[in-house]
Parts: sequence; structure tokens; C-alpha cells
Amino acid sequence: MKLPLPRLTVLAAMALLVAAPLPDLAAQTQAPTPTGPATTRTETALYYYADAPAEIAAKADDYQRRQCLLDLRYPADRPGFATVIWLHGGGLTGGERGFPPITDPQLAVAAVGYRLSPHAPFPTFLEDAAAATAWVLRNIAARGGDPRKVFVTGHSAGGYLAAMVGMDARWLAPHGFTPRDLAGIVPISAQTTTHFLVKKLRGDQGPEFRPIIDQYAPLYHAAADLPPICLILGDRGIEYKNRVEENQLLASALKNLGHRHVEFYELGGFDHGGVYPPSLLLIPGFVQRAVAAR
Repeated sequence: MKLPLPRLTVLAAMALLVAAPLPDLAAQTQAPTPTGPATTRTETALYYYADAPAEIAAKADDYQRRQCLLDLRYPADRPGFATVIWLHGGGLTGGERGFPPITDPQLAVAAVGYRLSPHAPFPTFLEDAAAATAWVLRNIAARGGDPRKVFVTGHSAGGYLAAMVGMDARWLAPHGFTPRDLAGIVPISAQTTTHFLVKKLRGDQGPEFRPIIDQYAPLYHAAADLPPICLILGDRGIEYKNRVEENQLLASALKNLGHRHVEFYELGGFDHGGVYPPSLLLIPGFVQRAVAAR
């Protein structure tokens, strides 16, 4: 069944996985109405290991200090705002931090850079994604945000990192947090089996599309008590191979385990790269629903 949205089509393949009936999908593209003109503040090149536990911060080298930075844009006059942490894509070997075009004036956005392979050893990109998330959880209240309203998201490799940080407790644990400290997870066109680069780095020599579900797969960490999860994919006919199906498996597993808030969207007509812009239209609505359900 295909449901129309302005300029895009949503194929709600797993609508029954949502804990409660969704509102009209067209409404999800509308940002919440602000009470007045928003004042936005931006801070750039914040080193997110600066206040990490001493035993972690002490290991930093020059590449880490250059790469492990985040930019933060937030509403200066909207106390209690929610924050979206954005992890860029690039196959874990490329890409750079930058703000996604999320224009809701009541949302803060943290654009994160992280160390890339082969310039840093595995699993530093996972450690960095967790360290950046922990920095936001620790520091957003000082800027007027609500640390109980922190979401982690990203596209492709960034979506994989978001899912791992939000589902596998070991990454946030060194910083004193757990996935349950997050308000929600939004992996966009992410691998939920073990990422193809991670497979190689761990010695696998099989074909790229042979799935592995081990401790580095979000699927391995499916559980009932995880934060709300919104899975967004492109059209299975033109998406990255296996991508829609493995996300469907994650959605089904979460539902069968008793998870109460899973949303799944397959955006008809969009491929792996093309799904990125329209997927951002769905984030403000998911944020609102997840916050309201807390």
C-alpha cells in the first residue's frame, strides 16, 4: 500500500510495528509551530573527548584531536529543546561532519566527525560515535536543552553507528551512560547486519552481501527495553542490496521481543543516496511522538 506525501511516496511496509496508530503521514513533514521567531546559536569544532573519563582522554593523538569534533546548532530561546545527533555516512572510510538540512527551529542538531578507517584502528569509529553522544548527554543542559530528549541518527554508515551506539550498551558504558539514556534512534538506510567494512576488518573474506550477525550487528542487540526506534529506507527495488530486508528483520525482531515503539518506513522511488533528504522530513514527527510517550 502506498501513501502519498508531498513530493515523495511512503511505502508503509511494516505499519503494524508501530506501538500506536500513526497520525496522518503528511503531518509528519510539518515542523512544530514555534511560539515566535527562533534565535539560533551555533558552536563549532567542539572537541568531544575534552570531558571524557581521564583514562579515555589520555589516549588521544593528533588525528583524534583533529577529527573528533562536533558542531552544535541549537535554539537559544526554546528551553527544554530536543537534540538530534547526526553521524555522517561514507562507508566508515570517508565523509565529514556537516549539518543535515533539518530546519525545525525547536530542534538542536549536533553534527559529528569521527575517525575513519584505515587512519585509525578498529573500532575507533564506534568509540567516537559513543563519545560524541555522551558529550551531548553531559553538556546539552548547560545550553538549555533537555538531556532526556537526545536522539541519535545518521545515514548509511552513520546510521549503522547510530544503531550500534543506541542498541549495544558497551559503547556508552565507559562514559557512564546506557542506551536507555537516549530518547530515540533513527538509522537511515543503515546496515543492521554487521557492516561490510567491519566484516573485512575482522578478517571475513566472504562476499559483501553475505550477511553476518555477530556482536557488531545491530540485529544482535535487539531487545524490548531499547529506546524508540525509527527505521527509514529507500525503495527495495533500487536500494542497496539486502538493506530493506535486514531492517525489516530488525523491526520484526523488536516487535516480537516486546518493544513498544518501532516505526518503519520504505520511501518509494528513492535509492540509497536519494533517501537521505526526504528521510529528514520524518524526524521531527518521530521526535515529537517519542518525547510525548516518555
